Amino acid sequence: MQFGIFSVSDITRDPISGITPSEAERIDAVVTIAKHAEEVGLDVFAIGEHHNPPFFSSSPTTLLSFIAAQTERLIVSTATTLITTNDPVRIAEEYAMLQHLSKGRMDLMLGRGNTAPVYPWFGQDIRQSLPLALENYNLLHRLWRQDVVDWEGKFRTPLQGFTATPRPLDDVPPFVWHGSIRTPEIAEQAAYYGDGFFANNIFWPKEHYIRLVNFYRQRFEHYGHGTKKQAIVGLGGQAYLAARSQDAKAEFRPYFDEAPVYGNGPSLEEFSDLTPLSVGSPQEVIEKTLTFREYFGDYQRQLFLVDHAGMPLPMVLKQLDLLGGEVVPVLRRELAAKREPGVAEAPTHGGLVKAKYGDAEPRQPRPNANRGDNVTGQSPYQDSDASLEASYPGL
Repeated sequence: MQFGIFSVSDITRDPISGITPSEAERIDAVVTIAKHAEEVGLDVFAIGEHHNPPFFSSSPTTLLSFIAAQTERLIVSTATTLITTNDPVRIAEEYAMLQHLSKGRMDLMLGRGNTAPVYPWFGQDIRQSLPLALENYNLLHRLWRQDVVDWEGKFRTPLQGFTATPRPLDDVPPFVWHGSIRTPEIAEQAAYYGDGFFANNIFWPKEHYIRLVNFYRQRFEHYGHGTKKQAIVGLGGQAYLAARSQDAKAEFRPYFDEAPVYGNGPSLEEFSDLTPLSVGSPQEVIEKTLTFREYFGDYQRQLFLVDHAGMPLPMVLKQLDLLGGEVVPVLRRELAAKREPGVAEAPTHGGLVKAKYGDAEPRQPRPNANRGDNVTGQSPYQDSDASLEASYPGL
């Protein structure tokens, strides 16, 4: 099972100091947070995509490439890649490039986002958000699996003989999670393609997410990808830890009360009772997180939000120390001991390559490989002892 953190990239005033960090300070802080996540033994760092203040992460692939270059084993991912307002051709190209640069240490989560004005900014109609999500992913799915694509849809110009470059590393597309807060059609989409389903699992009571996850599992099995327990599920959550429960509540309360997504609503205690928010000692966070398996079954990825609402960098790094040092090792051990036989492993590039090729050498695509030099037409393989087809079956 994979454990990690995600950030929504908000730039929020610290309610204790009254200081609002600059964009430069916040970007640098997030890079430090991601690197420290690897240092304390976490597996995944994910960032959201936003195109409006007070968020900075308008270009997740640029940020994640930079982080991947400074880490060795951390999986970099997105907490949302906007499938509705991004052109699927650009998603195919940018994330395939990230896949190459990270040597496969990446995946992405597709979603529709939660900011209505972004649609007209990118020439789209929010009333078409669901059809956009479905059609755009259908195209993205093909662009990563077919070297030459002919396609026509409703929301963009047709493609004729189009090849997205670079081709996916090892000819294995990046693993895709479909993220949803409330929409069963997105769970259906994830199940149809045999992809992962990520339930936000922060804002609403567990009963809401249980319905979505169970529906996804049923439809995953219906489409023949495996049994319900083999479906690939990820969960979000937010945690704040301190050595003592009362200290955790006292330290986190000012940030909770003025958080853009929490403030002026239920109290910290009420919200913690109603939702998966965990504020307390490491043992309390462990115990609450272990209940997720009781509600959702065995799952593959758990991400925590730890840097929201103006929390200063030293406080976030302390949270990571507690997560990596005291919480995650216990969760790994406890969840592994309870895991049922036959449950799918957490997705990795290496696992996907192994599933496709077994012990054979992966295919490394060369688009238009027989064309050779664009001027002379001379093929670089003309004098090769082994034919191109023998070296790269299927080209």
